[in-house]
Amino acid sequence: MFNIKLVLEYDGTDYHGFQRQPMFHGPTIQGILEDRLARLTNQSVKLIMAGRTDAGVHALGQVINFTSDTKIPMDKLPKALNSLLPYDIRVKQAEIVPPEFNARFSARWKRYCYSLYNQPVSSVFNRRFTYHVPQRLDFPAMQEAALLMEGRKDFRAFCAAGSPVKNFVRSLTKCEVLREGPLIRITCEADGFLYNMVRIISGTLVEVGKGKIYPADIPGIIGSHDRTTGGVTAPPQGLCLMHVEY
Repeated sequence: MFNIKLVLEYDGTDYHGFQRQPMFHGPTIQGILEDRLARLTNQSVKLIMAGRTDAGVHALGQVINFTSDTKIPMDKLPKALNSLLPYDIRVKQAEIVPPEFNARFSARWKRYCYSLYNQPVSSVFNRRFTYHVPQRLDFPAMQEAALLMEGRKDFRAFCAAGSPVKNFVRSLTKCEVLREGPLIRITCEADGFLYNMVRIISGTLVEVGKGKIYPADIPGIIGSHDRTTGGVTAPPQGLCLMHVEY
């Protein structure tokens, strides 16, 4: 049996997240991939994923692995699998990795990007991949607040309620805000992320941009360990898993 690693991208708009769910919830990325891989290899396949992206969230660099004794060469596997996949899921790379490789637990860090479309009128062509914010934003204040997020800290105030984790400490090595015309991109890199952490950070930075939260408030919000002290959870369509480092 081979341990096979795939790197893929997808538009998550029409999916109920990555992780397989009961069928009445709607299609998932994992469900589609496992079904198509089973067809291709004539074997039952169980995927391990680097990150369980939520409904409506996208990926440019999602990583998965699975075991199979398929005879399909790795340089041919992406093309063969893509021929069976819907247009909004694409496999970019395939390789055989050591047996101990695990897409989730072997990851050293991940990069997410949250995209805002900051213009009075929304964009037809960006609507599936950005959060439209029509108000004028204080961009320097957002940059200042983002820098105050960085470091190894307890991010309980930036974790959605109901998360089963007991350790809320994460090393956020980068929280950067850049502007490209009407697009504002918030890039976060960390050794791990809590449930909805990037969306809550992004929502908080939008509140900073609107003047509802000040950069100087950020350390107090983090130190409060209280979700209600931060900003709203930004909607899913602006979020994209960009890269997983091993």
